[in-house]
Parts: sequence; structure tokens; C-alpha cells
Amino acid sequence: MTIVKPSQLSSSSSSPLCSLKGSLLTVAVLTFLSLFYLSLDSLRTSPPSPIVVGANQLPHTFAKEEDESYSDVYHSPESFRSNYAEMENKFKVYIYPDGDPNTFYQTPRKVTGKYASEGYFFKNIRESRFRTLDPEEADLFFVPVSPHKMRGKGTSYENMTVIVQTYVDGLISKYPYWNRTLGADHFFVTCHDVGVRAFEGSPVMIKNTIRVVCSPSYNVGFIPRKDVALPQVLQPFALPAGGNDVENRTTLGFWAGHRNSKIRVILARVWENDTELDISNNRINRATGHLVYQKRFYRTKFCICPGGSQVNSARITDSIHYGCVPVILSDYYDLPFNDILDWRKFAVVLRERDVYDLKQILKNITQSEFVSLHNNLVKVQKHFQWNSPPVKFDAFHMIMYELWLRHHVIKY
Repeated sequence: MTIVKPSQLSSSSSSPLCSLKGSLLTVAVLTFLSLFYLSLDSLRTSPPSPIVVGANQLPHTFAKEEDESYSDVYHSPESFRSNYAEMENKFKVYIYPDGDPNTFYQTPRKVTGKYASEGYFFKNIRESRFRTLDPEEADLFFVPVSPHKMRGKGTSYENMTVIVQTYVDGLISKYPYWNRTLGADHFFVTCHDVGVRAFEGSPVMIKNTIRVVCSPSYNVGFIPRKDVALPQVLQPFALPAGGNDVENRTTLGFWAGHRNSKIRVILARVWENDTELDISNNRINRATGHLVYQKRFYRTKFCICPGGSQVNSARITDSIHYGCVPVILSDYYDLPFNDILDWRKFAVVLRERDVYDLKQILKNITQSEFVSLHNNLVKVQKHFQWNSPPVKFDAFHMIMYELWLRHHVIKY
């Protein structure tokens, strides 16, 4: 019999164990090297993975543009960015189909002239993604009656109020949607001076609905948290947009127009003979040359914008378009997009009583401060222009954004 010593037994049994461990180690090393090689190869050959953008997110490029270019002009760039994206994805408006387009309803009278904003909205809402044909999915309801069309057909003020009241009463009796909120989720749009007066025959429209108007004077019933200031834009513009041309702007201030308000009378009386302020007490005669009035915007630093027969003036959006920093001289004016844009970053906002110190106020603005105002003005130009079809961030989309913000406060 052969006796096996303990040392021999240990050596004999550990040999296959060591062999197994070595094999596993070899396999592990080879697997690691293979995966490492495949990873390097994929980095060389595979295209980058797409970035998935959620419903409430914007592409990285816009985020960068917003942070670098627009943070100076918004009260809250991040809120605007996220809320705007949500609006684009979710907001729906139902347009009541009632009313003959050949009379006072549905379609614009025209999309030119000083009341173009009303016409463009009537046109744009039908061209946009926001319109829905299903009233059950609507966030807001548009009452498509146009005082501008009434005025164009020679309708008297008295008859306007009757026409509006009859139309609104018909909608209330025919559809169930008004009574859910007593009209708080309804809105109308008007830019004509008589627009608000036309709705006075229907007190519930004045009190309850969202009024989108060009004359947002909050000392005569305009409610900023409920209503929306519609910018008065005189389109088409006679000349291209100005901007990034501060070296050409050698005139301190400019205004020319009718003296149809107290502030305009004072402005003309105090400053019309000044050598540094270009102030005319009447409109510039076209006989003096082609587009002389518009061309003066190009060479002026500050364009004076006093209120006229109403608090608003198309001169404000003219100034923005031509790159001339607007000087607001109009009390009680809730400026368009005031809850979104910081007007003091691209305009000079004064009280009417400041008119007597106007020149010194403007001269006290340093060149670097003026350049900053001018550069910010260029950034907001897109917000004060209408397009057909509408373009992202233009005047139509900004009005829709204002409406979107207000629909959140409505209680069913």
C-alpha cells in the first residue's frame, strides 16, 4: 500500500484550484479589454445621441440665447422661457363662429394703418396652432366682433353698443360656455379709439371679460391683472428696422405731431425753439421730402412719445422699430407686455410733469447708459411687429402669452 503524505495531498488538490482561478482571471481580463476596445470604437464611429426635449423644456440653443441675449430685458427670463414653452404646447382658443364676416365679425377690416394690430390679431388667430374647433378643449373663448369694421362702415357710437350687446346676448343664450365663469374666460380685441365705448352697452363684457385694447388707461377702468395692453403698431413700416447704429444718432430728442392733448401742447410750447431738441408743433409736411419724418428716427437718440387723444401712441412702436429709444410721457398708461418686459431697460419712462425738465433728464443719461438702452431696444423689436403667418415671439405670440398667463387665474 502506498501512503500519501499530507503535504502531497495538499499539493495535489490545490493544483486544479489554481488552474481554475487563473482561467477566470484570464477571461475577466480579456472581457475588460474587449469592452474597452468596443467603447473606444463606438466613440469614433457612432453619431452623438439626440437630446430629448420634454414638453416644458426648450432646446439648449434657445436657453443659451435667452441667458446671453435676453436676460436684460425680461423681468424673469426663466419664467418667460418655461411658461412660453408650455403655452405653445397646451394653449387652445375657441372662436365663436357666429356673425357674418361681411359685416362686423370674424375677419379684419384691414391689416394696415394705425389700427393694424386689431386686424392682424383677427387674421393671426386663424393661422395659428392655438385655434381649436372643439370648444370643450378650449382654455379661452374669442368674441370676434370688430369695432374697427363698424367704424369703417360708418356705424354710429350708439348703434355700435346695440350691435355688440345683441351679439353677446345671442352667444350667452346659445352656448353654455359663458355661464361657467360669467364670461371670465372670454376675451375681445380692439385697437380703434371707439372700441371700448362700443362694448359699454354690455356691462358684463366690460366687467368680466379680458379686454385686449390699444388704449389701456388704468384711470378709466382698465384692470392690468385682468385686461391686456395691445401695442398699437402702424404697419407696414415705411423703412427697415434701425439699430446697432449709435454713432449715427447725433440729435438728442425728436417729436413731431398734432397737439391733440394737454401734454403735447405743453411739450411744443416749452421746447419747440430749443436747439438740442428737435420738437415740431405739428406733423412734418410731406412736401419737405420723401419720408422725412421716418428718417429723423434714424438719427435721433431719444424719441419723445407723449399721449395723444388716448394714453397710447403708435409713435412708441415706431421708435422701437427705428432704433430710437422711446421716452414715455403719458400718465396712467399700462405699457404693452409690462409684466413681461422691463421697459426701463430699453426706454425712458417719465411722468407728464417731467416735461419741463425733459432736456436735462435726457442729457443726464450717459453715453454708456444710452448704448445699453439702445442695444436692449434692438432685442425687443421682434415683440412689437406683426407677421402673417405669425412668427415665434412676435406681437401676436406675446399677446397670446399674456392671455395664457391670465387664463390661469380663472376659477370654474
